[in-house]
Amino acid sequence: MARYIFITGGVVSSLGKGLASAALGALLQARGYTVRLRKLDPYLNVDPGTMSPYQHGECFVTDDGAETDLDLGHYERFTGRSANRMDNITTGRIYQDIITRERRGDYLGGTVQVIPHVTNAIKEFILDGNSGYDFVLVEIGGTVGDIEAMPFLEAIRQLGNDLPRQHCVYIHLTLLPYIPAAGEVKTKPTQHSVKELRSIGIQPDILLCRADRSIPADERRKLSLFCNVRESAVIEALDVSSIYDVPRAYHAAGLDHEVLAAFGIEPAPRPDMGRWNAVTEAVHNPEGEVTIAIVGKYTGLKDAYKSLIEALAHGGISNRVKVNLDWIEAEIFEHQDPSPYLEHVHGILVPGGFGHRGTEGKIAAAGFAREHNVPYFGICFGMQMAVIEAARSLAGITQAGSTEFGPTPEPIVGLMTEWMRGNELEIRSASGDLGGTMRLGAYAASLKPGSKIAEIYGTTHISERHRHRYEVNMGYRERLENCGLIFAGTSPDGLLPETVELADHPWFIGVQYHPELKSRPFEPHPLFASFIAAAKAQSRLV
Repeated sequence: MARYIFITGGVVSSLGKGLASAALGALLQARGYTVRLRKLDPYLNVDPGTMSPYQHGECFVTDDGAETDLDLGHYERFTGRSANRMDNITTGRIYQDIITRERRGDYLGGTVQVIPHVTNAIKEFILDGNSGYDFVLVEIGGTVGDIEAMPFLEAIRQLGNDLPRQHCVYIHLTLLPYIPAAGEVKTKPTQHSVKELRSIGIQPDILLCRADRSIPADERRKLSLFCNVRESAVIEALDVSSIYDVPRAYHAAGLDHEVLAAFGIEPAPRPDMGRWNAVTEAVHNPEGEVTIAIVGKYTGLKDAYKSLIEALAHGGISNRVKVNLDWIEAEIFEHQDPSPYLEHVHGILVPGGFGHRGTEGKIAAAGFAREHNVPYFGICFGMQMAVIEAARSLAGITQAGSTEFGPTPEPIVGLMTEWMRGNELEIRSASGDLGGTMRLGAYAASLKPGSKIAEIYGTTHISERHRHRYEVNMGYRERLENCGLIFAGTSPDGLLPETVELADHPWFIGVQYHPELKSRPFEPHPLFASFIAAAKAQSRLV
């Protein structure tokens, strides 16, 4: 039977519960255990698919087409296990399911209440489908004390009694602030957070304490005394220079040992940290560096591009170089010459996005890369803008545009209205709902033999994750290919474009899918590895 680890957060938000959960999962794997990680989000949205990146950061997409919290990206990158739609749930989805049941009459006239109906639904979600796993790690979003999180905390409290003894452990992640004027690390915020947790019936077994300096012995003893945890279970989580240092740092602090001891697993299997030693060695001992310009529209919030940032770092690991990111707001290029901003970079990447703002700037960035032979990587929207640029500049289609921004006489990019998912026809309309209606999840693609992208993958058959509503118009394929923009990848039926590349360019590739979602530090995505290799070669020319 699976054992359960519940990770809660206190004091402030954004302490890194997702990263802590992912790192602990990696450490348990290093000891030979199988793990599953799940996220409970307290907000009322059904999923983050319609939420602005400025509000919630990146929307991570799974193979089965779920739009999920960005923490699932951490889970996948650190454990290598692909997540699915049953690894993330929100209050909105819970209530949606319960109201559907109530309307159907499933509750037989009974009064539907938070307890037991909502809490039972949460428990069912947590316990479902976990056979075959040694440990299930469940992260509860938000901060202890938030009214939105109360049903989730009550549910995991009940599970502490429902599960057999030594099958449930609670970890509470908190902040120990340092007050310079006092010269002290303060424990009181953590004490109050644990008091709040205990007031609802949850006694944490382990405190994971975020701090920018080592926790003095006196403060460690104070936390142990007032929070009712073993002193050895007060684990310091110090700031590190790279997120890939976190598994080794937590291991050195004794987190995985303390977790197994709380379950009564002693002596614990010895860990094999070889994978993480190799990753951190590559991160901290690069043999060079490259600069990549990211021309986007959400550059003010880096979490909007979390998977992209990490995939570029993975490309750096595979090439033993440090990847420096130069964030550029796309709108700048709508009013200024891009040359002063881009002439020093070794690669240009235009990521995904939605809406008209900044589009002409992204088109200008693609044009600069094409004209100056700078490696260019266009992802989803970035591919579409590169195709529009080529249509205007190479094919002479001066009014080339996208119907996403309104009527256009030359719809190089248009709304997808139908496509095949397996043996089923998916149909959409412009007036339909926005949530969950895009082309989502893993789809197969066929690559043209002899193309650059097929050479990079080492195969002509791939599967990648998608998240888009608009598609390049295949009616323009012949005119564009005659100008050197090759449609090197399509859906297996040949109806939908998946990749484009410039025939006479060192490295100019656009993809309709999101390869960053499948990259891992110990298994970099081939496109990112190849892109950074091209940037490394470019650095010798600049």
